[in-house]
Amino acid sequence: MTDIALEKLLENSKGSVYKLVVLASKRALEIAEGQPRLIEGSASVKPSILALQEMAEGKVKYKKNAPAK
Repeated sequence: MTDIALEKLLENSKGSVYKLVVLASKRALEIAEGQPRLIEGSASVKPSILALQEMAEGKVKYKKNAPAK
């Protein structure tokens, strides 16, 4: 298993640990439901680890949505 630097992950989530956890869990759920992977990896890698690796490589980023009207 590879080490993923927390500082690098926080950069992609605007410095918020809460946003990091929410983003990683949503992406991991997408992967588990069959969405295509954004990076190459072994089939045995858990979706949560894969989501964090995608975030560390800058493939997944936090984007603020406009408020609903």
